[in-house]
Amino acid sequence: MVLIDGKKISEIMQSEIAEEVIKIKNLNGKVPHLAAVLVGHDGGSETYVAGKVKACERVGFKSTLIRYEDNVTEGELLNCVARLNDDEDIDGFIIQLPLPKHISEYKVVESINPRKDVDGFQAVNVGRMLAGMPAFISATPFGIMELIRRYKIETSGKNCVVIGRSNIVGRPMSILLSRKGIDCTVTLCHSKTKNLKEICSRADIIIAALGVTEFLTGDMVKEGAVVIDVGITRVKSDKTKSGWKLLGDVKFDEVAPKCSFITPVPGGVGPMTIASLLYNTLMSSKKEIYK
Repeated sequence: MVLIDGKKISEIMQSEIAEEVIKIKNLNGKVPHLAAVLVGHDGGSETYVAGKVKACERVGFKSTLIRYEDNVTEGELLNCVARLNDDEDIDGFIIQLPLPKHISEYKVVESINPRKDVDGFQAVNVGRMLAGMPAFISATPFGIMELIRRYKIETSGKNCVVIGRSNIVGRPMSILLSRKGIDCTVTLCHSKTKNLKEICSRADIIIAALGVTEFLTGDMVKEGAVVIDVGITRVKSDKTKSGWKLLGDVKFDEVAPKCSFITPVPGGVGPMTIASLLYNTLMSSKKEIYK
């Protein structure tokens, strides 16, 4: 069993990006610039955005953090997006989700210029990905594909089951894995799927992205399967100093002994998200996606 080290791969990717930035600086080129818009003071969002800012510093990017209180109006936020769309110095930007309930996430995301949509959530980028065209791919699916590629996991002709149909992970994963050159045969499952245990037990590769703690158990996985655990849930624990621990969608102790490859939680898919966002920003700066 090989434990897939997302933290290590993320660090390698960030080192590669930092080398590209040095080359850009040596040629007196424009340093990539990532902006983030944070609404309110949600603890998880604060931590995630702070991590993005630090990552920008590590690789030599410029970064801008724009803050709004929870009571910001939808109109004010849309005006902010319009300004960022027009700012030629900013290569890419993200609107940290979730947003307050009085603001339409759909309307805000769809107002982003696709050329600066480094989160890959805007419909134009989703459509381009579906059509097999160059596109900004959302960070988690992109990160998973990088883990598969860098660990040289065989995909051609493999039976892959994706559990979860979210627009951020499940649906794009099913498209990426079925692309020509990857060539998986993909089954997209969800909470209403019948005979899920039987379907999973035949899978060569399982992407668990349902958001249910320890949902995938040992009796659902065949010997030699590859398991990618996307889930991450904070649960109370009396065995840690913090009083919390992180669990994934996979019951690791049961599933891992049967696997050829498996991602841990934490340290698997999670660290790849920021590296993927930085990669998208670099591509935007170099005009590699929309030429």
